[in-house]
Amino acid sequence: MSAMEELQQLQKSLQELIQTRTKLETQFQENKIVKEEFESLNSNSNVYKLMGPVLLKQDKEEAEENVNKRLEFITSEIEKIEKNIQLTQTTMQSKRLSLQQSSI
Repeated sequence: MSAMEELQQLQKSLQELIQTRTKLETQFQENKIVKEEFESLNSNSNVYKLMGPVLLKQDKEEAEENVNKRLEFITSEIEKIEKNIQLTQTTMQSKRLSLQQSSI
């Protein structure tokens, strides 16, 4: 594989990583809104979870715990993606430099 093809492959990977990060950030914001909604409820409020076409009653504490775990998971996934983005950008920069030097 030529250096130019490697650079194009890295660019494609970078675009996919950015799309994944955007999707995760959207999920994070949605779950953050749900967490804020839970905080506005009192302890005896009913919470329902959509399962297919049916709303099932769920324990408020369990639902809050699930949202908190989801937020932790999404945060760790965003951190992993950010590291991969930085690594890919660094690799792309070094490939560009080597291409420029080889063309001189």
